[in-house]
Amino acid sequence: MMRQYELVERVAAYKPNLDEALLNRAYVYAMQKHGAQMRVNGDPYFSHPLEVAAILTKLHLDEATIAVALLHDTIEDTDATRKEIDQLFGAKIGQLVEGLTKLKRLDLVSKKAAQAENLRKLLLAIADDIRVLLVKLADRLHNMRTLHHMKIEKRARIAQETMDIYAPLAGRMGMQDMREELETLSFKHLNPEAFETISTRLAELMDRHALTINEIERTLTEKLKENGIEAQVSGRQKKPYSVFSKMQRKALSLEQLSDIFGFRVLVGTEEDCYRTLGIVHRTWPLVPGRFKDYISIPKQNDYRSIHTTIVGPSRQRVELQIRTQAMHHIAEYGIAAHELYKDGEHALSTESSAYAWLRRTVEMLAEGDQPEEFLENTRLELFQDQVFCFTPKGRLIALPRGATPIDFAYAVHTDVGDTCVGCKIDGRIMPVVTELTNGDEVEIIRSKAATPPPAWETVAVTGKAKAAIRRATRLAIRKQYCGLGQQILERTFQRAGKTFTRDGLKPYLSKVGHRDVEDALAAVGRGELASNDVFRAVHPDFQDTRVTKTSAKPDGDGWFTLKSGTGMVFRLPNHLEGGSNGFTHGDLPVRFNPDGAVPGDRIIGILEPGQGITIFPIQSSALTAYDDVPDRWIDARWDLDAQMTQRYPARIKLCALNEPGALAEIAETIALNDANIHSLSLTAIAPDVSSMVMDLEVWDLQHLTRTINQLRGKACVTDVVRVNG
Repeated sequence: MMRQYELVERVAAYKPNLDEALLNRAYVYAMQKHGAQMRVNGDPYFSHPLEVAAILTKLHLDEATIAVALLHDTIEDTDATRKEIDQLFGAKIGQLVEGLTKLKRLDLVSKKAAQAENLRKLLLAIADDIRVLLVKLADRLHNMRTLHHMKIEKRARIAQETMDIYAPLAGRMGMQDMREELETLSFKHLNPEAFETISTRLAELMDRHALTINEIERTLTEKLKENGIEAQVSGRQKKPYSVFSKMQRKALSLEQLSDIFGFRVLVGTEEDCYRTLGIVHRTWPLVPGRFKDYISIPKQNDYRSIHTTIVGPSRQRVELQIRTQAMHHIAEYGIAAHELYKDGEHALSTESSAYAWLRRTVEMLAEGDQPEEFLENTRLELFQDQVFCFTPKGRLIALPRGATPIDFAYAVHTDVGDTCVGCKIDGRIMPVVTELTNGDEVEIIRSKAATPPPAWETVAVTGKAKAAIRRATRLAIRKQYCGLGQQILERTFQRAGKTFTRDGLKPYLSKVGHRDVEDALAAVGRGELASNDVFRAVHPDFQDTRVTKTSAKPDGDGWFTLKSGTGMVFRLPNHLEGGSNGFTHGDLPVRFNPDGAVPGDRIIGILEPGQGITIFPIQSSALTAYDDVPDRWIDARWDLDAQMTQRYPARIKLCALNEPGALAEIAETIALNDANIHSLSLTAIAPDVSSMVMDLEVWDLQHLTRTINQLRGKACVTDVVRVNG
């Protein structure tokens, strides 16, 4: 285990004016807090934060970051508190340590949700101070190096999480060396057989081609020197996971891979990079389609280099990476290579574009996606290679490979995506699902009245686009429910002789359990909140919200006109035997029996205690159940306005041949007769005959009779009867 003075010496080697007292305090405090705690392998627990600090010294980070590394587990695993750390080390270090502390005691429904919430907190902390990420990656790297001491099932989970999130996150931040080591260690635990096989084959290939690699290094170095370019040329071999991933992605065998071995050429200046490229291409043939200039157009993680593949001296393909020493430093250490600290204060580099992705991801956090959705979208963002497209004004937009104009529109701005109705690619109108390629110029056609179709979510590739489409869809559906809810409430209030207004509902929102009017209206529209409950909340002293009469006094013949909550109109007698004559008082619902009744039927009402009145046609067999309670029978009549456009329920039963098109022919006949199918149940009563029970909605008895007669005339129908008719 590294000693206290050794840690101080490591930092002093690259930062002579360090705050040595801060490192000493952090070392002693962390060692005391972790005390006798042990790791799974039997080592003192303090060895872990110490190794994390050692990893960060190789990145030449400042003493404050090293102190955070020493303290990063104290709040989570000891009795240390944020307040105590603030007092001893300052509020900034306390904030960083807290940002690294995992969420605890959360009532989360799944491990996946917990993982997503931890990632949310980590990314928010990173956005505030990038040092949180550097410590977290070093923490994960040391845990992966010692993962073999854990139980097998825990190894798989941690390795998968590392492969899904932390390795690509390191890559997104330009830290390629750390990404490769995290991928290698994860691959070793997730697929040990493939790891061993590929590692063995790579070792064999290295032994076999050692002389050739040395020859290419020497020849290339001499050729550049002849042209006045001092360069460092070194061979490099692909890592096992990189080889495995490419074999899987392109369905190739190991022998078919052309870039297992590559060469890195480091020169002095950017001009030397292009001079070197010219010399190489004049000396050896270029492999078409294998040239990329990341100096002219850097990757989003700030990576800059020229990539080219040539047919080398021994007629084999050779991949070359040409860059300056400064570019190489950023390629290895990513954001850790930037000038992050000025005048002793932490500051994000304004020149770094690696933060663009992070800013977009943090924007998604603010949009309130579900944790699992956010996790999935972030994974999509982490894993994708890039394609570069342009706006008509020349703005460069970097997108994941496989992206469409939908993703492009949302990358420009969320409003552009939400109002997108079409696109032009290189001046030609193309479908918005077209896959974009490098160099495409994309123009988005917009309409202010447009909203993104929900199906776009399955087409979009970027997490930002998916999240925005999902949000716009939710808002559109909510808007529809709000409109429906308002219509329902307006009718309910109107039936009671009142007027509904949104402002009038505001003082009573707490009574209906909602925070704003929009939520309450949407709840009514979805059927989650009864319109009568809203009415009673606004008018608590009002009576008779469903039953109204035509006048304050009964008609001359002693009948009341009764209108049900669904708009059905009947006339009922003023006096009921054994019942109440107060139809103009209270809340008395009127409904049909399941088999329905239509104008033209002679109807009868049955008073159901506590439930209101149920209307039956006089011929209904269900009335036999009420033979012993004559006092509950109420004579009823239809009282219809000629202007009413209300359909009424009727149930029919028919038998039809079980053949293709039979159901379609029956439905078409009903539609042509201007009737409506409300519900349908179908039962096969024989291999070639089906029985159907349909609930229809018709204008009156004549309309129902005409529809039944039309059905009887169809060849596929063997019988039609009205149920209880």
